[in-house]
Amino acid sequence: MTNLSVNINKIATLRNARGGNNPDVLQVALDCEKYGADGITVHPRPDERHIKYQDVINLKPILTTEFNIEGYPQDSFIDLVYRVHPTQVTLVPDKPGQITSNAGWDTKANLGFLTDICTLFNKCGIRTSIFIGADTEMAEYAAKAGADRIELYTEPYATKYVVNPKEAIQPFISTAKVARECGLGVNAGHDLSLVNLKYFIQNIPWIDEVSIGHALICDALYLGLQETIKQYKEKVM
Repeated sequence: MTNLSVNINKIATLRNARGGNNPDVLQVALDCEKYGADGITVHPRPDERHIKYQDVINLKPILTTEFNIEGYPQDSFIDLVYRVHPTQVTLVPDKPGQITSNAGWDTKANLGFLTDICTLFNKCGIRTSIFIGADTEMAEYAAKAGADRIELYTEPYATKYVVNPKEAIQPFISTAKVARECGLGVNAGHDLSLVNLKYFIQNIPWIDEVSIGHALICDALYLGLQETIKQYKEKVM
C-alpha cells in the first residue's frame, strides 16, 4: 500500500493571513493522523510565509506517524532538520522566494552537493529523498548521491492527464522503474488529486508515499477533512 502524507502548508497559510492561531496547525496535523493519514509533510521556507520553523519544532513531539520535512538544504534548514530529526527529509531545489516547487534537481550537475547533504542526514539516521522530474538519468544520479528515495515531481503528469493519461504516465513509469533498479524508494507529489491519483498508483504500484497538500485541503473545504482523507486513502489502496 502507498502511504498518504498530508502537507499542511496551506493550513498555515490560512492561519498566517490573520495572525493568531486559527486554524490551529498542530490540531489539524493531529486530526489528519486521526482520520487516517500515514504521515505529515511540511515545507518551511526562509520567509516563513506558511509553516514556521517553530511549527516544525512543535509538531515533532506530538506526531505519531511519519514526519517529512521538505526544503532547500541551506544552513538554517539543515540546523532545523538536525534539531527535529524527522523520519524523512526531502531535498528540493527551491530558490528563497519561490511560490511553490516547480522543478526537480539536476542531480548530475549537483552530485557533489547532494552527496554531501545526503551523507550528513544519513549519518543521523534520517531518510533522505531527492525531488526530481521524470528523468531516468536524474534517478540514477540520485542513487549515486546516496539518497534513500526520490520524490517524483508530478505536475507535468497532472497537466497532461486530462488530455492523455497513458501518455502522461509513461515517463514516470520509466523513471520509477530505474529508481527501483537502483535500490531507491519512490515517492511522488505535486498536483496529485482525487482526479488523477488512482491512475498514477495503478500504473506505479510500488510508490512508497504520496505527499499531497493543495488539492487535499481544497477538497476538504467541500467534503470535510475526515471524508477527504478517507477518499484519498481509497485512491492509494
